[in-house]
Order: sequence, then structure tokens, then C-alpha cells
Amino acid sequence: MELLSRIYDAGIYIYALSLLFFFSDCIRRNLRAKWMGTGFLVFVFIFQLIFIGIRIWKERIIPIFTLYDFLFMFSFILVIASLLMCLFKKSEFAVLLLSVIGFSVLVLNHLWFDFSNDPMSGWQGVHGLLVFHIILANLSVVSFTVAAVFAGMYLFLHKKLKDKKWNDTVRRLPSLESMDKYSYFAIVLGMPLLCVSLIVAILSILSEGRLELFLDSKVVTTVVGLCIYIVYFVKRRSKQNSGVIISRWALIGYVVIIINLLLNSWSKFHWWTGA
Repeated sequence: MELLSRIYDAGIYIYALSLLFFFSDCIRRNLRAKWMGTGFLVFVFIFQLIFIGIRIWKERIIPIFTLYDFLFMFSFILVIASLLMCLFKKSEFAVLLLSVIGFSVLVLNHLWFDFSNDPMSGWQGVHGLLVFHIILANLSVVSFTVAAVFAGMYLFLHKKLKDKKWNDTVRRLPSLESMDKYSYFAIVLGMPLLCVSLIVAILSILSEGRLELFLDSKVVTTVVGLCIYIVYFVKRRSKQNSGVIISRWALIGYVVIIINLLLNSWSKFHWWTGA
């Protein structure tokens, strides 16, 4: 436990250093700061990978069944997404925003939760299905997070251009068309993941004969989130709505996904209190 705690803390400290360099680069263009931030982010990835490896070796299971583990894996995947995004031009602000989210989740997770409980102990009959469900759900949340970041950046840039406020920040952002495309592709990726995750959850409920869980808050809000993203696709396909409206729908969908995640503590299907 002490070793894991030290590895986790080291990852947080290095993540903080990475953020400082990314902030420095975004405030004032600094290629050296950008590469230093990326280098520290690589070390964060390594420390998180070691943390996961030790957990798997000690517990002989994939550590994903508690809210603590879910949020840690969410941060881990965001680190990977940030590193991949570092390879693209004009990605500084997207990387910064994703890193802020990942760092915040990592710190709050360490302060609020631990990995001592096993809320899935009552689902042993469909253990494999639940592993698949949780992994897909986590990947879908990461995809929607990336989509929300670009949607937010789209609205920011649109307002700056509308007000004719040109500065270095505006020049370093991707074009409106590019950000709309990135947000769309992220949602296109997240939707099938969330749909399959929901199907797996439904099969798990049917297998366990716990039909009352179809009215569970998690299931209901997941369906609501899917409906919002379906509206997003319909509006985008119709080509009768501006990019601003489309981006707002992307952000609304993400808010519902976050609410869905926060409902874990009150859900009978995901009783993840972290206690």
C-alpha cells in the first residue's frame, strides 16, 4: 500500500510539473516548455503504468471495479490521448485542457476514494461481462471528454472571431472547421462504445434477473445521454444548424455523461461509494 501511494504521489507531482510547462507554452509560445511538458507527461504515463501493473500483480485482477479505479483509468487514458495529441500541430490548448482534467481527476480521486471495496461482489455470475462493460464505458467517457474540449474551444474561437479579437491565442488554435471535425469524430467513436456498453449492461441485468434495475438512475441517464447525442447527429446531418448550436449540443451531452458518472453512489447497479 505504501509503495502504491508513493508511486501515485510521484505521478501527481510529475503531472503538476507537466502542467506548469504546458501553461507556460500556452501563455507565451515556448517550444522548449512544450517539449518539457510532453516529456514529463511521458513519465506520468510510465508511473501510472507501473501503478496498474503492481495492482494487477498483487490482486490478480484488472483494477477497474471501484470508482477509484474507474477514475484512475480515466485519467490514464486521458494521458495517452494527450500524448497522441502532442503529435499534431496547433494542439497545445487541447493538450492543456485534457491535462487539466486528467490531473484534477487524479488528485480528487486520491483525496476522496480508495480501492479497498469491491462493489461488484454481487455480480459474480456476469463478472466477465461487467469487465467489458466498464472498459467500454471508460473509453466512451474519454471520447466524449475530447469532444467536449474541442466543442468548448470551438465556442471560444467563434466568439473571438465574431468580436474581431485577434491575438496569439487565436492564431494558435485549430480552425473552426478542424475543431468541429475533431469533436464530431470523437463523438462518432464514443457513441458505439457507449451503446455496446449499455447493451452489455442490459444483458448483465437480464442474466441476473434483476429487472428492477432497468429503472436505475444509471440506466435512465445513459439513455438520456444517448438521446442527446442522437439529436446532435440529427442536427449536424440536417446542415440547418450553425456550428455553435452543434457544439452546444455536444457540451450538453457531456454534462449528462458527467451527471451519469456522479450518480454511481446512488445507483444499485453501480454502488461505487469508494468507502
